[in-house]
Amino acid sequence: MHSEGTFSFESAAEARERYESVGPAAQTVVREVAKAMEFDREEYDDRVTGDVVETARDALFANLLEVHVGSREEYEEWREGYDGEVTEVGHEDVDRVVWHAGPDGTAVAATFQNEPEAAVATLRRQAFGRVYRDVVDRS
Repeated sequence: MHSEGTFSFESAAEARERYESVGPAAQTVVREVAKAMEFDREEYDDRVTGDVVETARDALFANLLEVHVGSREEYEEWREGYDGEVTEVGHEDVDRVVWHAGPDGTAVAATFQNEPEAAVATLRRQAFGRVYRDVVDRS
C-alpha cells in the first residue's frame, strides 16, 4: 500500500479552510494559462469568469487529496478499523482499491485492476463531488 497527495482533514472546517487557501493558486494558474494562450485584455475579461477560477480551484483541491492505493486485502484491513460510511464503486472481485477518508466519517473507494493513475484521478473527482462539494459550498 502507498499514499499519494497531501490533503487529509479531520473536520469540515479544516477542509473549507484548505479549499479557500488554494484560491490564489487557482487564480494564478488561470491567469498564466490565459497569458500562454495569448488572450488580450478584452478576451481575458470575457472568458475568464469566476466560474473558470472556481473550476480551477476545485481541480487543484481535488488533485491534492490524499489517497491510499492498495490491494483488496489492505483496503479491507483499513475498512475494518474505519468507523464511518464508505461509498465504494467498482466490482468487489477486483484485486486493487484506491480510497480516501474525508472528514466526519465519510470515505470513498474505487476498485481497479490496472492503471492506478487513472483510478487515483477518478477517485479524487469522486471524493470532491461526494464528500467535499457540499462542505466547500457552505463557506
